[in-house]
Amino acid sequence: MTTSTKPQWLLGAMLALLMAATRSHHFATPLALPDASWAVFFLAGAWLGSARWLLGLLTLAVAVDAVAIGIAGVPGYCVTPAYSALLVTYSLLWAGGRRVARHEAITVADLGTWTVAVVVAAFLAELCSSGSFYFFGGRFADPTLQVFIQRELAFFPPTLGAMAFYVAAARVVQVLATEMTRRSGEIHG
Repeated sequence: MTTSTKPQWLLGAMLALLMAATRSHHFATPLALPDASWAVFFLAGAWLGSARWLLGLLTLAVAVDAVAIGIAGVPGYCVTPAYSALLVTYSLLWAGGRRVARHEAITVADLGTWTVAVVVAAFLAELCSSGSFYFFGGRFADPTLQVFIQRELAFFPPTLGAMAFYVAAARVVQVLATEMTRRSGEIHG
């Protein structure tokens, strides 16, 4: 998606706000939405493209975590030597978004392309994030592949579901905005 600078900044700011507001593992309440971070990185890759956006969102993710742990008193259980793998995790998601950047039309073929990209990017990100935490985070005494697979069968589906929800919602908003712009052009044209 090619956008001018102003809409890119607005879209980037909206994605950043969504990520900051939904990092539910920090600010969870019974009414909190699931964490949108994975979808935000994927959508930033698809819609914003520039590596500057990737770096900015990486910085924001670390800053939110630092504020939550250092100031808000959220437990830092997930901050281990494996925390740095989140840089790779989020980069994988962004790269997955880059793979669909040319597929902006809302067709069955493009829907399939986006679906496959979301699932593959989420799967690779999950292996990187959870795998590094489980095997290298120092929180598990005797990590085994069997236990890791059992954990993944429990934890990956909700993570994929949350990411898919946000990406699908963003695509619906994109379709509606595109249709409104098209109709506005017809009325004024």
